[in-house]
Amino acid sequence: MAMSSNTIIRQKYRKEFTLEFSRDRKSMSTYVVTASRSANNIQQTAKMFVKGAPESVIERCSHIRVGTQKIPMTAQIKQEIMKLLHQYGTGRDTLRCLALGTIDNPLRKEDMDLEDSNKFITYENNITFVGVVGMLDPPRSEVIDAIERCRDAGIRVIMITGDNKNTAEAICQRIGIFRELEDLQGKAFSGREFDDLSIEEQSEACRHAKMFARVDPTHKSKIVEYLQSHGEITAMTGDGVNDAPALKKAEIGIAMGSGTAVAKTAADMVLADDNFSSIVAAVEEGRAIYNNTKQFIRYLISSNIGEVVCIFLTAALGLPESLIPVQLLWVNLVTDGLPATALGFNPPDLDIMERPPRNPKEPLITPWLFFRYVAIGSYVGFAVVWSATWWSMHATNGPKLSYWHLQNHFKCRSGGKEWENINCSIFDDPHPMTMALSVLVTIEMCNALNSLSENQSLLKMPPWKNKYLLYAIALSMSLHMMILYIPMFNTVFQICPLSLEEWLAVIKISLPVILLDELLKLIARRYIDHSVKSKQILHGMMSSFDTSLFKNNLPTVDKIYGHETTHIE
Repeated sequence: MAMSSNTIIRQKYRKEFTLEFSRDRKSMSTYVVTASRSANNIQQTAKMFVKGAPESVIERCSHIRVGTQKIPMTAQIKQEIMKLLHQYGTGRDTLRCLALGTIDNPLRKEDMDLEDSNKFITYENNITFVGVVGMLDPPRSEVIDAIERCRDAGIRVIMITGDNKNTAEAICQRIGIFRELEDLQGKAFSGREFDDLSIEEQSEACRHAKMFARVDPTHKSKIVEYLQSHGEITAMTGDGVNDAPALKKAEIGIAMGSGTAVAKTAADMVLADDNFSSIVAAVEEGRAIYNNTKQFIRYLISSNIGEVVCIFLTAALGLPESLIPVQLLWVNLVTDGLPATALGFNPPDLDIMERPPRNPKEPLITPWLFFRYVAIGSYVGFAVVWSATWWSMHATNGPKLSYWHLQNHFKCRSGGKEWENINCSIFDDPHPMTMALSVLVTIEMCNALNSLSENQSLLKMPPWKNKYLLYAIALSMSLHMMILYIPMFNTVFQICPLSLEEWLAVIKISLPVILLDELLKLIARRYIDHSVKSKQILHGMMSSFDTSLFKNNLPTVDKIYGHETTHIE
């Protein structure tokens, strides 16, 4: 039916030229010529077909076509039409409306200056109103949940659209930008309302607004500038040439995959599926990557602090050497490397999208995190030294020396009453070093489990959430067993196999690091994070999005009077 009508129209009219759509007049028109035959001659009559934003087109209408009659347009009729449009735009289906009209007696082509688009509005006057087309473009099913997740994450979504303000407000309420029965005073503006404000009022409006309708490209750039002046981080989306300045100006410019090449070039990121929920997923992924980077650093720093504390304590207390360089190199290069790499595959924290955005000026390692590194590292160092000391003092197969003997081990070969019945070769026994090395490796495997999440308990995020970490820990422990129980490596690393009693001691000394970190995580959840949220010292991320991100973009009327349109905003 539509194809037949289109064929008839093309036979009846010949298109001469098109007055392209512009955002200032919010309409476009097609100039056509019709041929009417009389007995002896052919007369050509011109006509213009107009389409555009209802409020803009109706304002320039002088007549209305009712059936086959053409009657003058009155203020009352305009009021009734606008009332009906309001119902279309705010009803259950939230239709996007397009007004249609004709100019039966347009200026001649020769009298028009087609090079100056600023004059097009003077040619589109005395329009005869024909009707309104309502296009249904329902929100995507996943948008409501995505916007709710943004709200939980401290991200304020601002919808910037060329739609009618009433339609835009209805869409915002449907997708959750505005809550039900929310007072929209100071939160929704049309382009004209925004222009009527002073510079100070415009800046203040951007602090609280969630929607801007019937905007021009200059409005988008202004909104981004005002948000940035308030210290906000802005993410801007767009698909047209006119969006390029705002995309370039925003901290994060997001172009849509279906957009123009200019927009894609100006943007920092291209959204392949034009779906708002993909941006939310990208935010979650970005936060997860940042957290995993912190966990990687935390694991290595706390482990290295532990090794430094171990060497420092041994020297400060005058105890026999617990670890030698080749053992430390083995731990750093082989044993630690596998779990540290696997931490890059950590899943996002359970509450990652419930935290406010971090302050861009916040350092990677905060004072609280540094305290945690030192606390864990200190325990690692103490545990390593204690494990070697335990074997010398309390192990069943050990020499059962006193602490004094250990502190003065260098005097053993000098002899004396205190060293009677003590074989000085016991200080060359590899068992203490083996205990220290085994505790260091085991405790760092436990520390890797602690690094699965910055603040989430292992009870909520169990180790099997990251199977690669479990594989890495298993492989690291296998490598440690290899050097322990293959005689060739015993000589290289100056260690020996451990008995069951010794392994139980290693486990008892190592496991408390998990309890210590769980306590620090609890303090962070209860007090540190809560304090940050309550004081609201973290900056919000203000994001501006085009309505097409929220819509299904179903096929609509995209060819009217032979002219293809991509935006009627």
